[in-house]
Amino acid sequence: MKSKFEHLMLDIETMGTSSNSAIVSIGAVEFNLETGEIGRTFYRNVDLQSCLDLGLHVEGSTVSWWLKQTQEARESLDKHMKYSLPVALLNLSDFIDKNNYYVWGNSARFDCGIIADAYKAIQVNLPWRFFNERDVRTLVSFAPEIKKDYEFVGVAHDALADCIHQIGYCSKIYSTLKF
Repeated sequence: MKSKFEHLMLDIETMGTSSNSAIVSIGAVEFNLETGEIGRTFYRNVDLQSCLDLGLHVEGSTVSWWLKQTQEARESLDKHMKYSLPVALLNLSDFIDKNNYYVWGNSARFDCGIIADAYKAIQVNLPWRFFNERDVRTLVSFAPEIKKDYEFVGVAHDALADCIHQIGYCSKIYSTLKF
C-alpha cells in the first residue's frame, strides 16, 4: 500500500546564499500534495560553529538580512537546542529513513542544493534520490497569485513554519492545474 505522504517539504535557514553556506536550522514536513494534509515533522537548529568547522561559509549580506528580520524570526534560531551539523543531518536522514519521498525545496539549488553540499561536507550520502527533487518556485510560477494571497501563519523564516506555509500554497496551486 502506498503511503499517503509521498512528498517532503524541506526548508533551511542559512547564513548565506551560496551552495556552501552555513545552515542554522532545518525543517522538514511530510505531506500529501493533493490534499495538503501534513504528517510527521522534523526541526533542528544547527550550531553555527559546527558549520564553520566544516568549511561552510557565512556571508555578511545574509547576516545583515537576518538583523532586519523580526525578533521572533531571530529568536527561532536560538529557542531550541542546537545540534552540530553532522548530528542534525544524520537526524534528518533517520527521519527520512527509506521513504522514497519527492523532496521539495525553494528553488532547484537553494534548499536541496545547500543540504546536498552539507551532506558532502560531512561525507554522508544524501538520503533521497536526486531525481526526486521538486522545485516550489517552478510550481508557484503557474499560479503566483495563489502564493501572493496565501496567508502566513506562524513565524516567517522559522524553517518548520515555512515548510507548512509552502505546503499550503503548493497544494492549492497543484489543485488548480489541469493534467
